Amino acid sequence: MAERSFAREVEDLKLGEGEIFRGEGILAITKALLQSGVSYVGGYQGSPISHLMDVLADAKDVMEELGVHFETSASEAAAAAMLSASVMYPVRGAVTWKSTAGTNVAADALSNLSSGGVTGGAMIIIGEDYGEGSSIMQERSHAYAMKSQLWLLTPRPNLPSIVRAVEEGFELSEASNTPVMLQVGIRSCHVHGQFVAKDNRRPAFTLRQALENPVRDVSRIVLPPASFVHEKEKLERRWPAAVEFIKARKINEHFGPETGEVGIILQGGLYNGVMRALQQLGLADVYGESAVPLYVMNISYPLIDDEIVDFCAGKSAVLMVEEGAPEYIEQALNTLLRRRDLQTRVSGKDVLPMGGEYTAPVLVKGIKSFLETHQRVLLGNQPPLPDPTPILQDPKIKALAEVVPPRPPGFCIGCPERPIFAAMKMVEEELGPHHISGDIGCHLFSILPPFNIGSTTMGYGLGPAAASAFNVKSDKKAIAVMGDGGFWHNGLATSVGNAVFNKQDNVILIVDNYYSAATGGQDIPSSRALNPRRKTNNSIVNAVKGLGATWVRQIDRTYDVAKMRDTLREALTSKDEGPKIIVASSECMLNKQRRVKPQFAKAVKDGKRMVKERFGVDEDVCTGDHACIRLSGCPSLSVKHTDDPLKDDPVAAIDNNCVGCGNCGEVSEAAVLCPSFYRADIIHNPSGWDRFVASLRAKVIGWLQARRDAARIVFAD
Repeated sequence: MAERSFAREVEDLKLGEGEIFRGEGILAITKALLQSGVSYVGGYQGSPISHLMDVLADAKDVMEELGVHFETSASEAAAAAMLSASVMYPVRGAVTWKSTAGTNVAADALSNLSSGGVTGGAMIIIGEDYGEGSSIMQERSHAYAMKSQLWLLTPRPNLPSIVRAVEEGFELSEASNTPVMLQVGIRSCHVHGQFVAKDNRRPAFTLRQALENPVRDVSRIVLPPASFVHEKEKLERRWPAAVEFIKARKINEHFGPETGEVGIILQGGLYNGVMRALQQLGLADVYGESAVPLYVMNISYPLIDDEIVDFCAGKSAVLMVEEGAPEYIEQALNTLLRRRDLQTRVSGKDVLPMGGEYTAPVLVKGIKSFLETHQRVLLGNQPPLPDPTPILQDPKIKALAEVVPPRPPGFCIGCPERPIFAAMKMVEEELGPHHISGDIGCHLFSILPPFNIGSTTMGYGLGPAAASAFNVKSDKKAIAVMGDGGFWHNGLATSVGNAVFNKQDNVILIVDNYYSAATGGQDIPSSRALNPRRKTNNSIVNAVKGLGATWVRQIDRTYDVAKMRDTLREALTSKDEGPKIIVASSECMLNKQRRVKPQFAKAVKDGKRMVKERFGVDEDVCTGDHACIRLSGCPSLSVKHTDDPLKDDPVAAIDNNCVGCGNCGEVSEAAVLCPSFYRADIIHNPSGWDRFVASLRAKVIGWLQARRDAARIVFAD
């Protein structure tokens, strides 16, 4: 199951000619694909493009009616390889993934795809994010576009521009026989707006027609000497064809006055931020009228030399607004102007940050610095700009920052991965620290407090491969942690197969939480749910044994901390040859609660007897040493004040967010901490028997409490 249902959004995909589509940017892309007559769509989910995959997964009826093939690819490389269908046949295809990590994975397929070129339109929709919340390295896919001659679309972040980019992107691909990349940032994906829809189009040439009428064109197959000819064709035919198409369709846009002393050149995706900055500087209004000439590159590669030269001619300086590093466009701009003997000065990364996200405050500062140097008169007698984050200067906030410790991100409440690392900390107390190689996924939170476990992370499914160098004779073994998503993405062959083949004496711990949890809870081959459209319930244990692994242990309930601890200890002390593989399984609690909570609430509403487990801490027993918190870190496990004069520290407490996983109690028992944890069963719609038992228990407990109070020694004042 994905993290949410897109039933309503699927209905919007059915809108026809003249109707108004309202929604997010990424959903507009989905609709635009269907309007463009796409034949197939694939991809690998990840922010900020996950919704495109999730919506199409829920739109089975719409896709079947149009004859569009859709599948969730095993990896970004698998998605990129799908586009080979457009090499020989006039079918349009699109794939999507989170970049640049995904583009790195797909690099081999992309190089071959771009070399032979395509007959049908081929589009790669890539999501990039340069903000502080980005979960991956902040590199640029622009380098791949330049390296492999893929045309890179960067449309303005509004729905009509995004939809136009999709539709004309396919045409550009077919006109130049070149795959195109459509780059959208997180703000473009989630911007809201509207556009006038068109009818969805069935593919003009279907995959079935292609399959039944195979075509073979040796000139498009990437083999020498054809591969040498491909590179000549890119430069001598495909590039000029792309340039002519872009110029004829006026895909790049001009805003503001036709002439001016200075101007701004920008990637289309940055248009909203630049306009906001100009508004704050008093150089634009809310309707988009700019006092500064703007050249908006809705296609960032290839550059259209004639358009740029015409824009720069007569200007003393231009500002190149280009997000990310290195400054590829700025370098090309300098080269172009010098070759054309234009003395227009180029500013860019000298006034704007080399890396990071170009938010409005960042752009205000950079554009203001540029104008102060090159045309101060535009700024007039502008008062000092207000602080964009005045709350941070508040003395109360500063005081809080001095006393409140930072709270690092961590596992969700009830996460089944938390007990795994609690067990690992216990083993560490016994056997000492080990080198721990991490992977991509939720388990990386173990690097942060309270666990502080993990040394490296090299890529999705590469955790065990990253520990390969430590396959040396030693009393200690390296531990590699890998999620089930990473296992099926790349880890089965690259990590486990590699470890088995090389007889590595390390420990591989595969966290099986039933979903690709980190990207929204999509199904994967080992998901336990029955999926009518996909083959699930494929055993990870069987897969690793099929590769030749012999020391394999399955733990079906990760919350059994004692069993986790003992199995880890066994693996780390085993003398058996080859990798020691532990598959630790429990359902992702976030996904489980999304499914269970509505079912539970409906059952209660219908009057059914339902029991909900809750855990608590007996503050009379709790000593306040908080060892349970240090071995758990669950957000629902906190502290509270106690009125007991004999206790100096606050006691542990469990708040109402508790989901009843029992991890805190299991940890306390396995680590021999204290007996202060208890479980309580909350019964909804109790039966007559439940009421009788509750009444009986209350009477017995009341009698015991009265007896204790009677025996208590009371000292007179």
